[in-house]
Amino acid sequence: MKTTIYTLSCLFFMLLGNLSLHGQDMVQIKKGSYIPLYGSADKKPVQVAAFQLDIYPVTNQDFLDFLKKNPAYRKSTIKRIFADKSYLGYWKGDLDFGAANPKAPVTQVSWFAAKKYCESKGKRLPSMDEWEYAAMADAKQLDARKKESYNQYILRWYETSKTFNNPVGSTFKNVWGVYDMHGLVWEWTADFNSIFLSGESRKDKGEDSNLFCGGASVNASDLMNYAAFMRYAFRGSMKANYSSRNLGFRCAR
Repeated sequence: MKTTIYTLSCLFFMLLGNLSLHGQDMVQIKKGSYIPLYGSADKKPVQVAAFQLDIYPVTNQDFLDFLKKNPAYRKSTIKRIFADKSYLGYWKGDLDFGAANPKAPVTQVSWFAAKKYCESKGKRLPSMDEWEYAAMADAKQLDARKKESYNQYILRWYETSKTFNNPVGSTFKNVWGVYDMHGLVWEWTADFNSIFLSGESRKDKGEDSNLFCGGASVNASDLMNYAAFMRYAFRGSMKANYSSRNLGFRCAR
């Protein structure tokens, strides 16, 4: 009887240890609301339910481990409908990221591949609202978007080349405990192009026409928040099979 109790106790604490270890790669983001860059004319806050978010972007080594188990997403086998020709362009082979830092964020990954990776981990890509909600925090405030120094930090990053070579964790940890939301790479979201029209702006009618080109700033909740405007503009230029050297991802749950 004592042996059985001891064995069950060991299994229990091993399970707790595994849960704790598994939880180290994600943090809990509490529910809340924020006013997005784009929205209705009355600028109503968007409600964001509680969710978990990866502390770091997915790395080259992480993605290599994924490819070993998912050969259909390797650069020589992935279908062009799911990835363009630049997919993993800096990799030397299907299972060789060459001279790239294994701890640097994986980039040149399509939305389809990023989505599949997250699903393989029992996770998903964060929504655009979840990402923006978590990313508006700096190291001290949950919403630092009105701080000139914070926006200047983001804009300086936009002017810095090849930050994708830096290892994850290179930038500050925000209040939530998340690293690298700004300063390392752009990141895919589940609904990356949801605010843009699927048709042609010259023919489409309605308020959404303000979301195109120069008209985009007309509908901004903060006309000085060009750091956020750049993110929305970049997302709107992408298609799900596109890949870019400065575009990576992280997962949510």
